Formats: sequence, structure tokens, C-alpha cells
Amino acid sequence: MTSLYSAVIFAGVIISSVISPVNALGGSATTVSVSYGATPTVCGIVAGQTSQQIQCWRNGDVFPVFSNISFESISGGRDVFCGIRSGGSTLVCWNSSLIPKRLYYNETVLLRHLTIGDSEICAITNSSNRNFNCWRETGSFASQNYDFRSISSGLGFTCGITLNETNGIVCFGSNLGLASAIQGQFTNIRLLTIVVGGNHACGVNITGFLICRGNNDYGQIDVPDHSPFEFYALALGANHTCALRRLNNFAVCWGGSGGAMDNYTARVSFESIVSGLDFTCGLTSSNFSVICWGEGWARNNSNPVDFELPLNKILPGPCVQSDCKCGVYPQSDSLCSGYGSICRPCDLTSLVPPVPELVPPPPAPGGSNVPRTTRSKRLTRGLLAFAIVGSVGAVAGICTIVYCLWTGVCFGKKKIHNSVQPTVNGANRNGSHNTNGSPVSRSATIRRQLSRGFRRQRSGPSSKQVDKEEEFTFADLALATDNFSPENQIGAGSFGVVYKGKLLDGREVAIKRGEISDKNKKLQEKESAFDSELAFLSRLNHKHLVRLVGYCQERDERLLVYDYMKNGALFDHLHDKLNTEKSNSLLNSWKMRIKIALDAARGIEYLHNYAVPPVIHRDIKSSNILLDANWAARVSDFGLSLMGPVSDREFRPAKAAGTVGYIDPEYYGLNVLTAKSDVYGLGVVLLELLTGRRAIFKTPEVNGGAPISLVDYAVPIIMAGDLEKILDKRVGPPEMKEVEPVELMAYTALHCVNSEGNYRPTMSDIVANLERALGLCGDSHGSISSGMSD
Repeated sequence: MTSLYSAVIFAGVIISSVISPVNALGGSATTVSVSYGATPTVCGIVAGQTSQQIQCWRNGDVFPVFSNISFESISGGRDVFCGIRSGGSTLVCWNSSLIPKRLYYNETVLLRHLTIGDSEICAITNSSNRNFNCWRETGSFASQNYDFRSISSGLGFTCGITLNETNGIVCFGSNLGLASAIQGQFTNIRLLTIVVGGNHACGVNITGFLICRGNNDYGQIDVPDHSPFEFYALALGANHTCALRRLNNFAVCWGGSGGAMDNYTARVSFESIVSGLDFTCGLTSSNFSVICWGEGWARNNSNPVDFELPLNKILPGPCVQSDCKCGVYPQSDSLCSGYGSICRPCDLTSLVPPVPELVPPPPAPGGSNVPRTTRSKRLTRGLLAFAIVGSVGAVAGICTIVYCLWTGVCFGKKKIHNSVQPTVNGANRNGSHNTNGSPVSRSATIRRQLSRGFRRQRSGPSSKQVDKEEEFTFADLALATDNFSPENQIGAGSFGVVYKGKLLDGREVAIKRGEISDKNKKLQEKESAFDSELAFLSRLNHKHLVRLVGYCQERDERLLVYDYMKNGALFDHLHDKLNTEKSNSLLNSWKMRIKIALDAARGIEYLHNYAVPPVIHRDIKSSNILLDANWAARVSDFGLSLMGPVSDREFRPAKAAGTVGYIDPEYYGLNVLTAKSDVYGLGVVLLELLTGRRAIFKTPEVNGGAPISLVDYAVPIIMAGDLEKILDKRVGPPEMKEVEPVELMAYTALHCVNSEGNYRPTMSDIVANLERALGLCGDSHGSISSGMSD
């Protein structure tokens, strides 16, 4: 070794599906580093401490480094590792004897990305001029005069993606021959990321495919078949390559003289991965522990099977003080102990350059600049298009005449189904109409305006058409609830308290009364939720949606009347403290729980696929899934619902709303709403059905008693294949016929709560999975009466 800080390779791209290490997109520093040489050293930044300290493992020993200084990110190479202090003003490096040396300090020009190469240590800064610096033991030296978006270093060369519009790469370093060869092999390939290994490099191009170039003696550039943007994180060694799959965060490795991967990590989900010369380490999603594998690891450790290192819980990403552009990692406050936040990454697709709009050139002076033959072809196409459109118009006209004659509209008669007929505020509950000329209410106006949109509503799997909602007086509903006595209170909704009531004709109903408040904001919120729920439920019709019976709108009072759900909310059956014995609820059978999940999924599928326009519920949770007298589940509470886009792939900007623990993290972070936000909420409900735990819970045996989300708790365990460890003990172990159905529901839930909406299933896919699961149950324990079957 000719230099104290010489290094062979460190190229771990750490872009987790939920975190972003200072927006790193290349071979940058993260919260885990590997230093290799005579004895490998693995270091990490410890979570849950006021000061983000570094802890290292070497040859079985665990020891702290600079226990009184907080670090933001770290990186390693051969017999050296470096750290950027919190805030980015200082760069400190340690040799194999752990002797520190400060290489950089500047309170104004801050470091953002760090990579260690063969003879230099490089970092990108926030400088508006040449935005990167490189150092050797003797101090700073000048490199190529480029501005880089990301950089990564390998064996004698460094490559970076330039900030210009070409997304091209530039490579330089002591090994100019290899640098030039790598750069040449990426000519005309526009990259979003670049990662450098020993003598090869890989990057994701603008279409989302992973491309590797360079030496291939060990198959290190033979990328497995994959779909666009499937691989999102890379770690390159001297002769092997590893990547994480976006769908499940599993590691996939290829190349390596002795095999870069073994079966011990085949079903482990990782937050990030980093590579040494001939081994790879990863930070697990289940408990933020570090495990390592590969030929070099096995050669240097006497017991490579015991690959989980005895380090403390490691941060899944740097704690930074700056704003997080694409949202904050869950539990960020506790993981950073109040110092800064862990940022979620922006999707790689956001880096794809927009396609420029093609603008036709101006006409040439004195005439058209389009050739005569081209104009003739365009004219021919135009005439053909005109003929086609005219034919379609003629057919449409004939159809209109037939429809007109059939419906009687042409003769002043019109058939309007009562489920979409506009409701006038003056109509009383007996069906008489207002004739005193008083103004129509705001809610009635909204319903009349929305009725056109819902008139084309498909029936889907609906069982029957609903009756026109009734208008009640406040006195009627007060009498039905014994003047809204506390004894009749059965719950709460998006804008008020829910009471059990009995109408004069003997019908049992649930009555939601808007909260009474003198504050304008509360009044507006109540009015908005009332209008929303009334507008939606008066037009929607499905046996797995709670049916709206009627409403009351007098002075400041806003009340909605629903069918009474005799068996209450799913939440109460799963989480009521009194329901601790197995015999307390019919829901304590796996077949029944799968049936409840299927019912709820069918209701949501109707909203997404059969309502016109589609509806996004925005508040799917177990307390909004009610159970009728036959234990059939119905989705309720449409106070936050919005009309959604026509396609699952479309989205609409919307301020985040919902319930903590159920709200889609992508929607919460980006304020972009899609139908997949409801899918996430249903996924949490499926996890509740499986585990019996709340969406946010705390218990001494989990997470040290600190609050934890059910998703963070259950997903890693399911992915590790240990589903039985978290199943609700009140139901008991699945019987032989129930094992596969329960696993199918669990893996459906796993995909539903994916952090990225694009990778969640559609409601139709979920319904199909749950139908199959219920069918597989057969005659297993737990009966479903004929009244509950479809």
C-alpha cells in the first residue's frame, strides 16, 4: 500500500425504497460502510441516539468511533473509512489503526456525496461552481472541470453523471485506460445512475433498464432479465454485482469467482447494500441489523453461517436537517432521536428527461415549406379521417333516434331511475314536494349536479337498486335516539358521532350527527363531509357498501341516516379489550376473517371499477368496515371520499387526509392521490385480520415498548417466511386446509402495503386472490351461514 488512504473499491449505491441518503444516486456514502484489507471492518451509524455515533465490528469485536461526534454518512475502502459530520461541513477519515485525520472543513461549501477510490476520496458539494472535490493524503487536488449529479469510484478510476441535458458520463483517474474504455462503452447511453466496481460499472438508463459495461471475466456484467425500474439499488465489488429488487427489497447477485451470494439471504429484505472487494453487506428491513455474505466473507470468518453482526440498530438512512423533497421515512423522529429527518427517495422516474415537444418549422416565405407530395399524403389522410368520423357520427345519430323512440324522450316522456333521480330539499320523507318557492339547499344542488356523472354508473356485482333517500326532520331523529342520549352512542365518523336509533315505523337505523360548533372552520368541515357523504352514498349501490336511508338538514344541524349494522365495526371485534377469549366472536376463525376481507375488497372494487366516475374512499380502516346481522362486511364513512381518475395509473393532486397507520405513505409524502391509496389501507386491514394487532401499537415485547406501525412490524416477518409467529393467537394455528389460504391473504397484504403505489395490486387482483383463498378453505373450522354467502 503506497498511501495511507489508498482503497481498491467501494461502490455501494444505497437508494432504499423508503430512504434517501442525502439524495445519493451514485456510489455515495450511507449509514453502513465496509472497510476491507487484512481484516474486514463493518461500521454503521447507530439509531435512536441524540448524537448519531459510529459503531464498528471487526473480527468479532464491537467498538465505538468518536462517541461524542454526530455523523451524517460514512463510506469505506481498503483499510480506510471516512465520515461526513452532521451538516456536511467536515470530512474525517480513519486508517486501519483507527487514527483519525480531518481532510476537509468548510461551513459554507457543504459535502453531499462521498465515494472512495483507489488513490482518491471524492465528494460532491453544494457549490455553484465546480461542484466536486477530490483528496489524497497530501491534501486537495483538482480533477476534471465538470459538474456532476452523482459520482462513484472503483479500482483506479471514478465516473460521474454530468448535470447537462445529455445525462452522459465522464470517467477519470489514475487508470486512464480503463476509465476511457468504460466511458466509451457508455457512449450514447443516457443514464440516471452510475455505480463503479473493480473494473466494471453499472447504471440505470432513462428507460429503467440496468446496463453494465466493462470486464466480464466472472460474469459480473451479465445482468439478469428484469422489467423497467425493477432494480433500484446496486453494490459492486471487484468481480461481482448485487442489486435490490424494488418489489420486495430482496438482494440479487451475479458474478464472483466463488459465488457472490448464498442461500442465507435468499428471502431477506434489505434497506440498503454495500460491497467490499469480494463480499457484500446489507442492512435488513426487519430489525435494522447488518448481515454479510460472499466468498471473501466466508474466507475471512471462521463461522460465516452466523452472518448477523452484533451491532446496535443502525439508521436506515442519514438524519438530515434539510427539507425532505419526497417525504419522510416512518419513525424518523424516534430513529433520529429528534435530530433531523430521514428522507424518502424521489422515484428514479422523476429523473427521466421530458420528451421535447416537436414544433413545426415556420412556413417558408411566399408559400408552404412542406413538399407537395407530403401535403398530398396529409390531405389524403385528412379526407380518410373525415370519412371515418362522419361514418361514426351517422351511426351515433341513428342510435340516438332509436334510443329517443324507445325511452319516450322525443315525446316529452323520460325514464329516470330513482337511484339517480335528483333529490329536491323540499321533498319531505313521505315523498311530497316543496311548493313554497324556498331556495333549494346547497346539498341538493350538489347532488343534482353530480347525478349526471353517476347516471352512467355500471351496476357491477350489485344485488339490487337502492331506494331514493328520505329527508327526515330533526325532531324525528331526536325522538328515534332518545334525544341523542349517550346510551345510544355507538361510534364516530368523519364529521360526527353515530347513534343507534329506532324510527316510528320500527326500522333500526344508525344516525350520524355532525359535531356542533360555533367555529366557522368546523362548520365548513362538517358541511363538506356531509355533502360529500350524501352525494356519494345517494348514488352508489352495492351490497358491501353501507346503505344510506336518508338525511336531515335543518339550520346548523346535519345528520345522515344509515341501515343499522347489528354486529358493529370490525375494529371492535379485533381490538376490543373484552374480546380476549376465542369464543367471544364468530370472527375468530380464519375462514370468517378471509370472508370479511373479501367482502370489504368487493365493496372497494365497486368504488374503483364500477362507479362512474370512480370513487377513492381515502379512509379505509377497520373501524370503517361494518358487519351486518349476517356478518357480511360493508364499507362505510364516505366523508373524505373524492372522485378518482379513470385509470389506476392516473392521479390527482389532493391534500393528504386519512388515519395514521392506514394512510398511504406515498400519498402522505407527495399529496398525490390514486386508487392505490385505498389498496394500502386495505392492506393494513388485512394485516389486522392476520395478527389481531392495531395499525399502530406498542407492547413491551416489540420495539422495546415504543409505538410501531403494523406494517413495519409484520412485513419483515412475513417476508422472512415466519408468518406463524405473528398470527392472532385467539384464532389458533390454521388447519391443514387453511394454511395456504392464510398465506395467500398474508402475501396479498404484503403487496398491498408496498411503499410505492405502482407496485401494489389492483382491487380486482385482490378480490381474485381472496376469492381463491376462501375457496381453498373448503369446510374448514368456522362456518359461514347461507345468509352470509354470495
